[in-house]
Amino acid sequence: MTYFRVHTKDIAYITQQPRGIFTAVGKLVDAKTMTEEEIAEYWKNREYFERVLPVPPFYEGGNKERATTWFKDTPQGQDIWNQMDFYRSMCSKYGLKLFRSECSELPGEVIYEDDFQIAIVNTRTDLNIKTSELN
Repeated sequence: MTYFRVHTKDIAYITQQPRGIFTAVGKLVDAKTMTEEEIAEYWKNREYFERVLPVPPFYEGGNKERATTWFKDTPQGQDIWNQMDFYRSMCSKYGLKLFRSECSELPGEVIYEDDFQIAIVNTRTDLNIKTSELN
C-alpha cells in the first residue's frame, strides 16, 4: 500500500512534522489572510470534509498523541484528494508551496485507520519517503 501526505514546509508546533494542507489553509483563515468570501467558502468546505472524511478522535483532545495523518493511495483516498480544489487554490493564491510525500511502507505506528487515511505516531526515520513539490 502507498501512503501520502500533502503539506507545506512549515513545521507544525504540535506534531513537529510538516503542516498538512487542512491545517495550512486553516492558518490562513485564523490570520484573516483570506477575503470574507473565501473564508465563507472555507467553512462550507470544512463542513463538507468533516462530514465525508472521518475526523480521527484524537483531534477532539487537541492531538496530545502528536499524530499525523496520511492518505491511503486508494480510490477513496484519491477521491478525497481530488475534491480538495478549494484548498489547493487557496494555497496557490496565497503563496503556500505544497509538497506531496509518499511511501510504500507504514510511515510510523498506526493509532487510527479508516477507508481514507491512517494516523501515525513515532514517525520512522529509516523510511524512504519520496517528496515532490505540487505547485
